[in-house]
Parts: sequence; structure tokens; C-alpha cells
Amino acid sequence: MRWEPVVAMLALIAVAGWLVARGDPELTPRPGSHTVELRLAGTAKGALEWTPATDRYRLLVPGRHGEPPELDRAEVERMFGPTVLEHLFEEPPNWLFRILNITSLSSLLWVGIGLLGQVAFFLRMAVQWIASERRKESFVPESFWWLSLGGGIALFSYFIWRKDLIGVLGQTTGVVIYARNLRLIHKRRTRQRTAG
Repeated sequence: MRWEPVVAMLALIAVAGWLVARGDPELTPRPGSHTVELRLAGTAKGALEWTPATDRYRLLVPGRHGEPPELDRAEVERMFGPTVLEHLFEEPPNWLFRILNITSLSSLLWVGIGLLGQVAFFLRMAVQWIASERRKESFVPESFWWLSLGGGIALFSYFIWRKDLIGVLGQTTGVVIYARNLRLIHKRRTRQRTAG
């Protein structure tokens, strides 16, 4: 066995672990508080923290240095509009958003990427099954590895977005193995062309 795939796998695990585990200390809520994700100025993300005991709020913004200032209800209404407090801690009105545990259309895009990854994994098994049935023996066609790689990358990205370390670890090793198998297939074809 070659050492390069093992090193690639370990490097990918390290990068994925860092991507999942990294967090902004400014976004760490205080004990006993509730938070809701906010979208600020286009694509910037933040969170509004509410402490029920004091009815005080803090705007948690990534990259901001220092302790976030405390806000009262009137300041939050002034910043985000009069109806924001009514809607902040309600269940999402959209049944699809509730089922998928998301809060925005951009989140729906990430769920779509994850779903495409799952579809690719289903298709790879269907392709392998059909190819084996046609040959009347176990056979793994090249398309199996391409579907595996595409599905693995999509799910790897989705699990990083979800910050799901278990899912990331499950896809990390697979992505390296799928890429390695495609490389071996390519090398075999190159050898066959030069020999023939």
C-alpha cells in the first residue's frame, strides 16, 4: 500500500476537523441565553442573543473584537424593525424549513447539495448492481467511482456546512479512496495504451 493516500486522508481529516470545530469566540452565547441566527448586510452572518432573566440582548458578530454591547428591547427594535422581536423566536412558518431544520433559502441550497450527494450514492449502487447483473459476476464499473467521488465531495461539503464531525469523518476517507481508485484506473489505461 502506498503512503500518499494515507497522508492525504489524514490531512483531509485534519482540515475537516478544523473547519467543523472552528468557531468564533464572539459568537459564544452566555449560559441561560437563547440565540437566533441573523443575516447582516447581505451575506454576513451574526446572531442575536437574548437573556430571559434580564431581558437583555447582545448582537454577536463574527470577527468583532471585544465584548459585544448589551442592548435593550427598544434598541433591538430600532436596529431591526418593530416586528423583529415577534418573529425572532417563533418556529419557521415554512413547513419545509421546519422539516429540514433550516432558516433561509441559502440553507436550502446546502441541503440540495447534500441531497445530490445522497442521490449520487444511490446511483453508484444501482450502476454497480446493474453492471454485475449483466456480467453475471461482481463487477465495479468506472462510473461507480465517479459517482462515489461526486457524492462524497457533495456530502463532505454539506457536513462541513452542518458542522457535523461524524458525517465529515465518514466522507473524508471515502473521498481519498474514490480518487485513488480513479487514479489507478487511469494509470492502468495509460500502461495498456503504451504497451499496445
